[in-house]
Amino acid sequence: MLFDDTYLTVKQPAEAVFADRGSKFIAFVYPIQAEADIKPLVSHLKVLHPKANHHCWAMRLSPDRSIFKVNDDGEPSGTAGRPILNVLLSKDVTNVLVVVVRYFGGKLLGVPGLINAYKSAAEMGIAAAGVTEKIISDVYKIEFDYLQMNEVMKIIKEEGVSIIQQQSDNRCVYEISIRKVKVNQTIGKLGGIINTRVEFLFSS
Repeated sequence: MLFDDTYLTVKQPAEAVFADRGSKFIAFVYPIQAEADIKPLVSHLKVLHPKANHHCWAMRLSPDRSIFKVNDDGEPSGTAGRPILNVLLSKDVTNVLVVVVRYFGGKLLGVPGLINAYKSAAEMGIAAAGVTEKIISDVYKIEFDYLQMNEVMKIIKEEGVSIIQQQSDNRCVYEISIRKVKVNQTIGKLGGIINTRVEFLFSS
């Protein structure tokens, strides 16, 4: 399989409400970058909704979609966090947290009813947030002599590289963003230019 350098995530934070037999399920959707983002967001919702009975959530992280967590927050095991996660899996989105805040309406929904409610709220939340495709890029610093400018710019243009910032003097320093699938080819070409230094900074 070829390395895929794209992934799907949500465009923006959003919320949506699903109701069933008096119970209200409010889905809050957040784009996240790290596990550390989760606790403050969930804590904030507990402050905003102190009278809610449950704050259940699921998240997925990393472009390869390998990290996930669920939390039923007191609902019967497998009736809340897992259905929310299943929505993230079916939509193939990552770097996203969905918290569903439940206000109990007095009537028990049973296991199938709970699963459907948490799933429906999560689906509505993701639809409200919108899904977008992100490209994974590597950011490099490249240093070269001003005399090599034409050669460097030719490669940057050919490979569709983005210049993030640049300082041009006798010795030029550029910060460039290269699409992941093109990194080896592009860096090979740039590294082949005389007196050129290429340094990896980070992935985005």
